[in-house]
Amino acid sequence: MMIVRRNFRVLSRQELIDMMVGAAIQSSRSSLTEEMIAQIDQALAQGKRFRMIAVKDVPDDWLTVVPSGVGGGGAWDYVTERTKRQKLPTEQTAMLAAVHALSRHVGRAFNGVVRSEAGWATIDALMTANALDVPVIDGCMTGRSVPSMQQSTTFIAGIPGAPGALATQWGDMVVIEKAADDFRLEDIARGVAVASGGAVELASNMLTGAQVKTAIISGAFSQAMLLGRTVREARVRGQDPVAAMIKSANGVLLFTGRVAKSDMRKEGGFNWVDVVLQGTGRFSGHVYKVFVKNENMLTWLDGKPDAMAPDFIANLDPATGHALSSKDVGMGGYPMGAEVAMVGLPASPLWRTARGIELVGPRAFGFDIDYVPVEAGQRPRV
Repeated sequence: MMIVRRNFRVLSRQELIDMMVGAAIQSSRSSLTEEMIAQIDQALAQGKRFRMIAVKDVPDDWLTVVPSGVGGGGAWDYVTERTKRQKLPTEQTAMLAAVHALSRHVGRAFNGVVRSEAGWATIDALMTANALDVPVIDGCMTGRSVPSMQQSTTFIAGIPGAPGALATQWGDMVVIEKAADDFRLEDIARGVAVASGGAVELASNMLTGAQVKTAIISGAFSQAMLLGRTVREARVRGQDPVAAMIKSANGVLLFTGRVAKSDMRKEGGFNWVDVVLQGTGRFSGHVYKVFVKNENMLTWLDGKPDAMAPDFIANLDPATGHALSSKDVGMGGYPMGAEVAMVGLPASPLWRTARGIELVGPRAFGFDIDYVPVEAGQRPRV
């Protein structure tokens, strides 16, 4: 029997830590970098190991899966209160339960795991892959974080997200055999999340190895590691971590300022945040506004449109280069009074197609604004 050697790569602790920092930057929102690092350290202490394979090395006949957490801003509080009174037991491995349910439904085991988006979904992909004893694919179906499931490169490619399986924190399981399209898959999953304490775990977007090569953004994990490593090494050298990251990633410094307003409302399954920054340094006297639907989607400098999705719009701590912490402000929120450096990074060419811009550009969020690439439309700066 011929033995086929796979080009797996076992990730080191330093690579994983850099990945957590970089994935939080990629997410284009406030994040939980330190908690992500702690999760990785705990997993490594338990003997877990994480393997990665490049997109080009994925065999065409593999079947991959995308695990993701779907939020539910504006969740039905009465459901949460009732389940507490009932003392319903909670499921600690809901994500894995969803993956197993989908595997049973289609009658096949999965050979690899694809990341759904940046940020905490990076942890989800790594932990799921470890539990299945398969590698993560060095790619992503969004590159950054996005608020809705139809905003993916797989949908651009015409590959349906369904079938899928949903698992709630109380062990409820819903198999979605068919959805009209990914907009409807989003509607269904978001509705279950709102009815389930504000979150539900989803396994979906099955791809063959052949589809992986054309339908996802290759190198997303490697980019995360590069961003994290660049920030770390700059700090060790006593250099500006934000400036170093911008240079390394061909980014743009959009603004530096202090958070003067961060008003959040939770509605329709999402976190909506109205953010205003008062300029500091060379941006002193200027005002920056950010539209947040879970993530930073569109910004204005002194009332004029500036950076916009699908490009990355990172909000960073100028001292560390890490994404601002969302620990006390919720997903997408900005800590009041915090110093912030707003940075734009170019999106993948897969997003800069007409279909990609239709799905996640300004008009997807109700703004009658033409998309302008972050590196083309933002200069000269203030």
